[in-house]
Amino acid sequence: MPGSPAPVVATIVVIFAIIDGALQVLLVHRTAEPEHGLWALPGGRWDGDTGLEQRAQEKLVDETGARDLYLEQLFTTSNLDATQPSLAVAYFALVDARLVRLRTSVEWPPAWHRVDALPPLAFRNNEVIAQAVERVRAKLEYTNIAYGLLPERFSLRELQSAYEAIEGRPLDRRNFRKRMLSSGIIEPTGEVRREGAHRPALLYRFTSREPVFL
Repeated sequence: MPGSPAPVVATIVVIFAIIDGALQVLLVHRTAEPEHGLWALPGGRWDGDTGLEQRAQEKLVDETGARDLYLEQLFTTSNLDATQPSLAVAYFALVDARLVRLRTSVEWPPAWHRVDALPPLAFRNNEVIAQAVERVRAKLEYTNIAYGLLPERFSLRELQSAYEAIEGRPLDRRNFRKRMLSSGIIEPTGEVRREGAHRPALLYRFTSREPVFL
């Protein structure tokens, strides 16, 4: 309608990591209105000076200190913010928790939360997270997307733990290993590492740390 305010355009980023064997998402505690006191996904207004993806990448670095991570656009939606006309472009990112150094701030402090035990969220962010989880789960079937969550060298036990954390269920060990070794997305490094009381584990790496479709 003539005279209606232009919608606010914002980017939001769903940042996933595997911590303590569970899929977790990074949230910030809002210290200003609207939705003061609630947890929300990291994001910010888009001012048009940079590309949307670049803005999402900048937010990712601001919150985690990590660079060169897996980042993908999730969707564009309207009116997540009920207080004003708004348009949100959502991305999701996969990070190796061992590389993360969370921003330290009294205002808008960040913290990890299990995706299966989320607190009350602002701006219908629970819907955004649910869609991001489903996207990641689906892409496990036909891509090497899990590389974003793991170090350069890992054991098959660690790889299976990552898949189980994303899927939210246990996987058959023998079938999982057979599937991974025949997929062509991982290869042995020739190195071993002792894991607790178990015998030394063979270490593997992804054949590419760029997106690959099976």
